[in-house]
Amino acid sequence: MIDTVPPERLLARADLCARWAGLALGAVVAQALATMDSDDMAMPFVSAVTAFGLCAVGGVLLGDSLTPAPQEAVRTAGLAPRRVRDHVPPRMAPLLVFQAACIVVLLTIGAAAASPDKIGRTGRALAVTCRSATRHLGPWPGLYYAAPVLVSLTLGTAACVWSLRRIAHRPGDNLRRHDRSWAITAAWGLLVSSQLLLVVGMIARVLFYSKCAGMLGNVTALVIYPLGLLSLFSLGWCLFTIVMPRAVGDE
Repeated sequence: MIDTVPPERLLARADLCARWAGLALGAVVAQALATMDSDDMAMPFVSAVTAFGLCAVGGVLLGDSLTPAPQEAVRTAGLAPRRVRDHVPPRMAPLLVFQAACIVVLLTIGAAAASPDKIGRTGRALAVTCRSATRHLGPWPGLYYAAPVLVSLTLGTAACVWSLRRIAHRPGDNLRRHDRSWAITAAWGLLVSSQLLLVVGMIARVLFYSKCAGMLGNVTALVIYPLGLLSLFSLGWCLFTIVMPRAVGDE
C-alpha cells in the first residue's frame, strides 16, 4: 500500500519551506549587497540589513498565502468580534512596537543632528567640536541612511498589518490563526530588530570615536546599549519563531 501525505501536511510543509526560502534568499541578497563596491562603507550594510528583513517578511507572507483558508461554515454563535491583538504574541508584540518607535525617534534625532561629511555629502556624519577642532564622524544615521530604513519599515509594517487583519477575520480555528499571526509578527520583528541594531551600531561607533562626548554622550550610551541588547534578544526570538512550524510561547 502506498503511503500518501495528507493535503494539510503538504500545505504545512509549503508554508515552512516558504519561510526558510525567504530567510535563505535574504541571506544571499544581503551578502551580495554587503560586498558590493561603493564609495560609502555604511550604505552596503544598510541595504543588506533592509533586504534581509524584507525577504524574511516576504517569505512568511508567501507561506501564509500558500495555505488557503478552510472552507467551512461560518459560525454565528460568538458575538465578540475578532481582534488582531488577541492573536499576536502578548508580550513580544508590544516590545517590537516599542523598538519600532525607538527607530523612528533615533532616526528623527539623527536627521536633525546630522551634518555633511568631510567632502560635503549631507546626512552622513555628525560634527563634533573638541578643543576648538571640529571633526566629522560617521557613519551617522542622518537622512541619507534613515530614508531607506524608514521606507522599508513602512512597507513591511503595512504588509504585515494587512495580513494580520486578514488572518483575524477569515474562517479557521483559533490555533491556526495564532500560529500564523505569531509567524507574521516575528517576521516584522526581524525587520524591526535588525534595523534597530543597525541604527544603534552607527550611534555607538560615533560615540566610541568621540573623545568629547561629555555628559550627553554618557546618557546616550546608557540608552542605546540596552536597546542593542534588547534588539539582539528579540532578533533571536523572531528567527526561532519563523523557522519553527508553530510559533513558540512567550509566557
